[in-house]
Amino acid sequence: MIRKVFKKKRHDPESKIGKALAKYNIPPEYFGVSRRAVTRGILVGLFWGFIPMPMQMLAVILTTPFIRFNVPIAIAMVWLSNPFTMPAMYYMEYLTGNLILGHPNIHDVQLTVQWFKDHIGDIFLPLYVGTAFYSVVVSYLIYLLVNWLWIRSVKKEKHRKEAERRARKEAQSREQRTESGDI
Repeated sequence: MIRKVFKKKRHDPESKIGKALAKYNIPPEYFGVSRRAVTRGILVGLFWGFIPMPMQMLAVILTTPFIRFNVPIAIAMVWLSNPFTMPAMYYMEYLTGNLILGHPNIHDVQLTVQWFKDHIGDIFLPLYVGTAFYSVVVSYLIYLLVNWLWIRSVKKEKHRKEAERRARKEAQSREQRTESGDI
């Protein structure tokens, strides 16, 4: 299903996007809708999105020379960490880091700059250990899941088309037998 949505969005070399890609010499793989380009875009976007840092979209762009992926999808994945979701994401990463390190959690969290200045030493290491877990492990598991769902979708579509083709052949053969008087 998802594959069909992306296939419809392919760029035409004569479209505005196609002309812009040619004008600025941007590789078309950065807007590709193949399984690899899309799943890699999800992986790269989630990887950078889980990391608490400024300018995550810039990090995605700086990754493009090393890995070919769908850049708009990667940037959309980075947007999953936004001002509304960041506190919950980072708290979850902090708790995960404490769990991995075996540290106790801080219970009297206050959302003030002074409190964070006073406790940065207690927060920093668990936060980034949890961040590493989510950036590497969870984003890779999501990559594998989307890849598997894409392959499953392709196989399902292929089986559906084969079933339709068999049904048409059977209908044609019945029709031919009816016309010839065999039935």
